[in-house]
Amino acid sequence: MARPRPQLPIPLQPNLPTIFLVGDSTVRNGKGDGGGGQWGWGEPLVHFFDLARVNVTNRALGGRSSRTYITEGLWAETLALIKPGDVVLIQFGHNDGGPTPEIIRARGSLDGIGEQSEEVENPFTHQTETIHSFGWYLRKYVQDVRAKHATPILCTLVPRKLWKDGHIERNTGTYAGWTRQVAETEKVPLLDLNELIARRYDALGPEKVEELFADPHTHTSLKGAELNAEVVVSALKALAPNPVANSFAPQAARIAPAPAN
Repeated sequence: MARPRPQLPIPLQPNLPTIFLVGDSTVRNGKGDGGGGQWGWGEPLVHFFDLARVNVTNRALGGRSSRTYITEGLWAETLALIKPGDVVLIQFGHNDGGPTPEIIRARGSLDGIGEQSEEVENPFTHQTETIHSFGWYLRKYVQDVRAKHATPILCTLVPRKLWKDGHIERNTGTYAGWTRQVAETEKVPLLDLNELIARRYDALGPEKVEELFADPHTHTSLKGAELNAEVVVSALKALAPNPVANSFAPQAARIAPAPAN
């Protein structure tokens, strides 16, 4: 049986431009209300924008991958809301690993950014499904947003709390690296959250980073989500041209643009 699909938020003021967020539980955890003490960065991000000028609509959903956000119909529903001038932040990777076919969650994508594909029987629908690479799915999001005359922005996945030799592990060889490659080939803006947040964790050290998480290594506490949201704002401020430059709230003034990678 397919997992329940809760109703996701829609823009509060349709006449305004919208910043849409698309991703997994590290962007919007559960119902977005801090259940279990876990928060995604999309909830505190709202506070850094002037909601009289722009909507911030968090349509991320826990447990979804770049593949299942599409196959479950969530992307089609989101795409129907996007209009010219909107901005769409896209972050996947945490749930794209695992074997294909996979009989429990059926959410894995193929490694890399190529055009390879694999035919499998989906264990929920019992229909044949063509599984593509992680990069293929990212390109689809980018192309679909552009077709709406909106601006796609790719985000590398936020890092997990996994330490190695005194540093947070990066994902440059897998999902963060593949996201960067797609951003470069498609010529779309990139927010390298994997690297920028990992730098912040490295500087804080293991003891202080502990309080930023509400589980062993993946889901952030409110304090951790707030830190991650600040990094998103700093990365957005570093974009040139900047599609959201005129949308920040006064609270964002204290956040400096992220340094160049």
